[in-house]
Amino acid sequence: MRLIDKVAIITGGGSGIGRATALRFAEEGAKVIVWDINLDEAEKTVEEIKSAGGTGKAYKVDVTDRKQIENTVNSILEEFHKIDILINNAGITMDATLMKMTEEQWDRVIDINLKGTFNCGQIIAKHMAQRESGVILNAASVVGLYGNFGQTNYAASKWGVIGMTKTWAKELGKKNIRVNAVAPGFISTPMVEKMPENVLNMMKEKALLRRLGTPEEVANAYLFLASDEASFITGAVLSVDGGVVL
Repeated sequence: MRLIDKVAIITGGGSGIGRATALRFAEEGAKVIVWDINLDEAEKTVEEIKSAGGTGKAYKVDVTDRKQIENTVNSILEEFHKIDILINNAGITMDATLMKMTEEQWDRVIDINLKGTFNCGQIIAKHMAQRESGVILNAASVVGLYGNFGQTNYAASKWGVIGMTKTWAKELGKKNIRVNAVAPGFISTPMVEKMPENVLNMMKEKALLRRLGTPEEVANAYLFLASDEASFITGAVLSVDGGVVL
């Protein structure tokens, strides 16, 4: 198993890509700590992990609340004594075109997607630096690389995440901490599946593989980057998009 006895925190692990990543990591031997604003969903993920024979624990965490993050990290360190992997997966969308986007829509997406990633990364990196070991993986998006109609806030947040990823890789490499990002394309998550059929068909047509990706396919990318197989990879942005941007 590729992550045997590693302690991994996955934010937004209650559903979608986060849940798939939590389950995949547990299969590979990781002790998975699931953070989510929705504790019920986080606990469902952990129940699945435990029913398959894995180790997991759920916490209700708002990634915009630094004090809550610090307190939760301290609790995890008391019980598990280390944090090997952080997956900054928590994020939201609140779409509108530039002329119609409200300040609230802008602030909320930036606060969770960008500042939330900063909060978790900064607080947990300090612990990893003390141990001189760790992996931080950030959720970017093809939207952060190429933009998307109606997503000024989301694109800006994900472009910012890419910038932080490359900066952290430069700063933390001397502490033996690898930092990379995964940039999913159109993935079949519960949120996406609720979209109108014509929109889903448009998404499929844009991909060279003519389909949506699965959360499990993104989870596999996270698994590779978290494992020792990627021990010489840092500062990279791995697109998992079916060729949507070629």
